[in-house]
Amino acid sequence: MINPAAAAEIQTQGLSSEEAAKRLQQYGPNALEEKKRSAILRLLGYFWGPIPWMIEIAAVLSAVVKHWDDFWIIVALLVFNAGVGFWQEFTAGNAVEALKKQLAMKARVLRDGSWQEIDAKLLVPGDVIRIRLGDVIPADVKLISGDYLSVDQSALTGESLPVTRKVGDNAFSGTVVKRGEVVARVTATGARTRFGKTAGLVQQAKTVSHFQKAVLMIGDYLIYVSLALVVFLVLFQLHRNAPWLELVQFALILTVASIPVAMPAVLSMTMAVGAAALSRCKAIVTRLESIEEMASMDVLCSDKTGTLTQNRLTLGKIEVFNSSHEQGVLLAAALASREEDRDAIDEAILEGLADKKQLQAFEQTHFVPFDPVHKRTEATVTDHHGHTFLVTKGAPQVIMRMSALTEEQRHRAQRAVDAFAAEGYRALAVARRDPDVKQWQFLGILSLFDPPREDSAQTIVRALEYGVSMKMVTGDNLAIAKQIAAKLGLGTNILSASALTFDKDGHSAAADGDRVERADGFAEVFPEHKFGIVKLLQARNHITGMTGDGVNDAPALK
Repeated sequence: MINPAAAAEIQTQGLSSEEAAKRLQQYGPNALEEKKRSAILRLLGYFWGPIPWMIEIAAVLSAVVKHWDDFWIIVALLVFNAGVGFWQEFTAGNAVEALKKQLAMKARVLRDGSWQEIDAKLLVPGDVIRIRLGDVIPADVKLISGDYLSVDQSALTGESLPVTRKVGDNAFSGTVVKRGEVVARVTATGARTRFGKTAGLVQQAKTVSHFQKAVLMIGDYLIYVSLALVVFLVLFQLHRNAPWLELVQFALILTVASIPVAMPAVLSMTMAVGAAALSRCKAIVTRLESIEEMASMDVLCSDKTGTLTQNRLTLGKIEVFNSSHEQGVLLAAALASREEDRDAIDEAILEGLADKKQLQAFEQTHFVPFDPVHKRTEATVTDHHGHTFLVTKGAPQVIMRMSALTEEQRHRAQRAVDAFAAEGYRALAVARRDPDVKQWQFLGILSLFDPPREDSAQTIVRALEYGVSMKMVTGDNLAIAKQIAAKLGLGTNILSASALTFDKDGHSAAADGDRVERADGFAEVFPEHKFGIVKLLQARNHITGMTGDGVNDAPALK
């Protein structure tokens, strides 16, 4: 723990280089520990396991009976099988490492009383950093000065809408700043961050692939048949008083012949060809077995945000009040926006405007950005006639309190907000007033949502045609999940994670199995829940796939 006096000094001067070096030694780099094996050990790993053992036994038996041609052919197949798998893993690993180097993050940190840019992996707890629009937060932090941040946590939690963080609040590593600028103090780095704890579940995720099970099952079947045949023939030959040496040689030859030594090599070669074809489609295959796994899949769990949906706010329905038409409400909302801020809500409004050229007839002379206290933006605007007026947009409850509404209009506005919420939409109210008038004129309510990707519904239909059951898994609330599921034709049986029983490691109760199998999707889930859902489906003998683009999907993907 940092004492108050030290904390005050840190906030003004930042850490000294010496103190930062000590803490780096104490806490380690701000990165997740990777257990890297040498290339030689990775190559030798392809000679170890149930499938290589079968081939190696066949080679030994061939040597025992002195069938050297068979021995060298089997050894060549063993080496070929290992070489194909190792080369594919090595190539994919190099591609992933190159991506990591390109994406290495930097951080603006206060050290020795001055701001400097360093590699994010060198951050330590207690560092003071500056975070601004567009940054990926490099560590878990506590906001210590500034106004606020609007943070996109979709990669970590699956929530499609940004959340607001004020001074005193915590923000998490891996989340993206959509609005605002603050100074923050690092509270956790590396594996101690929420990002790191999620990655910890990835280390727990271990499973035997369907490919390995299938090959072993075929191999076992052939070996058992051959052993039964050997026993029968040995007994038959004993009955005929055949020589013992001849019997042993015959039994060994039959056993060698029964081991499918060429099958792993043929399968590896086939999958390597598939991996090469996928690489031309910009897909990196890190495990050859995953190609066969995908072909055998019967349940696909898909993240919603950014996978089934576009992870981009889009304008929905508009409830018009004191305006002649919807575009009038939208124009006022656009005038209360600032395009250069690249705010997700402002971008959605500006994209929804039918004719952007009409904005050129207005000049925005003053702009007050959104903040979590007032919960609205406000702009002073002058039109081409020189007439000045004010426009505002923000939380419906706030705009309704400021506006001159009759009781009937107030009830109507509340019903519209409730209806949008029930459909999973975010509501935004718009109003305007002249400078010499105190109360605002309530223009209308906009709805915003994260729309499905254009190809999602078609992809789901194709998956169902191939016999793959789809289940949506999202961190968003139940209303949003149901609304998106309905649009995609997934079904209406969406369960909240709170309705399922999970322990701290994400394992679910066996009694939940039937409900999970019947469900069309899951809402309000955390990474450990996704992990538990996939494990439960696998325990019920489903070959389960998982798609996702966020850190929160990693344990389930693994």
